[in-house]
This record gives sequence, structure tokens and C-alpha cells, in this order.
Amino acid sequence: MIIFNYESDYQLDNEDKYAAWIEEIVNSEGLELGDISYIFCNDEYLHKINVQYLDHDTFTDIISFDYCEGDVVSGDIFLSIERVRENAAFFKVDFDVELLRVMAHGVLHYCGYKDKSDEDERIMRSKEEEKMRLFHVEQ
Repeated sequence: MIIFNYESDYQLDNEDKYAAWIEEIVNSEGLELGDISYIFCNDEYLHKINVQYLDHDTFTDIISFDYCEGDVVSGDIFLSIERVRENAAFFKVDFDVELLRVMAHGVLHYCGYKDKSDEDERIMRSKEEEKMRLFHVEQ
């Protein structure tokens, strides 16, 4: 089950479409959907989580907590809407495009993709692009 929570003024339009898309990402990787919560928040909210749980005193666009067991994909994904907006401007893409990228990025971590090395990051970017295209396919 995909659950969307809002700790900011931002709210997704058509949650069902996003939920179906996330489930399609998981299924396309040969895995089973468990429970994934997306928590949309602001920089301050996510910064507190980053400091408290990861001991990182930095702003970030996403933090994910992985609760996967075997082939069942579950976790909590926190997204800073402020950071996504800033990144969209920096990369000169629409906010909605950057939001899809970050949403896909979080669940791809649960599917086993990493982004610490240059090669891992290249693979992750390719997978993000692949999964973002699924969003535009009728579910």
C-alpha cells in the first residue's frame, strides 16, 4: 500500500495515479509492494530528521528509511518540497519532473540501487529516467 502524508502545504493531485506508478516501479523490478509512505515536508522538517537519525547537519531533498524484507518493498520516504523546487530550478526542469525523479529515486533504493560510486550513480540516473517514463503510460 502506498500512503501519502503531508507535513507542508504541498499536496499531490491524483494520488491514485502516483500510487499506481510507484507500484509499477516495484513490480517492474520483479519485487512485491509492501507499505511505502511518502512524507512531503519542508527543509526544516527534513533537516531535523537528517540531524537526529543520520547525524548529518545538511539540507537534502530526500531521506528514506528502508523496511524491506526479502522481495517485499517497504519504507518511509521523506521529501523536502522546498529542496525539490530549488533543484528543479537549478537543473532547469519542471517541478513535476524533478518530483517524479526524487519519488522514483527513493523507491529505487529499496529495489537495491545505490548511488555512492560514479558507476552506481550512472545506473541510478538511468533507472530514474526509465521509471519516470512509466508515469506517463496509462495505468
